[in-house]
Amino acid sequence: MSLDVPTPVLDAAARGELDDARFVAVVRDSLPYAWKVVGAAADDLSAHPGAPFGQHEVPPPSERERGELLRALASNAIRGALERHFGVVLAFQNCHRVAAFAPAAVDSPVYREFVSPRGQVLNQTPELRDC
Repeated sequence: MSLDVPTPVLDAAARGELDDARFVAVVRDSLPYAWKVVGAAADDLSAHPGAPFGQHEVPPPSERERGELLRALASNAIRGALERHFGVVLAFQNCHRVAAFAPAAVDSPVYREFVSPRGQVLNQTPELRDC
């Protein structure tokens, strides 16, 4: 299961009353490691004005955390909620390299290179094969 959804939130969703703030809270509480990684990448971007992107490059400490990160970034709804909350556009190369771009940078050469097949291939190492 990707998210631990409290009954009141599930009931609100069934009634069509689920707002972004409630969903973001469920994501934060259900996927704390993924939340921390995305927050760190967004903080890195904020801490370096003028940098093309912020990133988090530390491998997850366990398969549990790796699973959290993969679930968060593979789900359109979860990823979108994280991007809206942190005000960034996320890019993901593997289990440890998550980048946060300013929305205005999405059409930049740096972004296009990061998400390109070339960028993906150049970021591979034998240690990350099972990532």
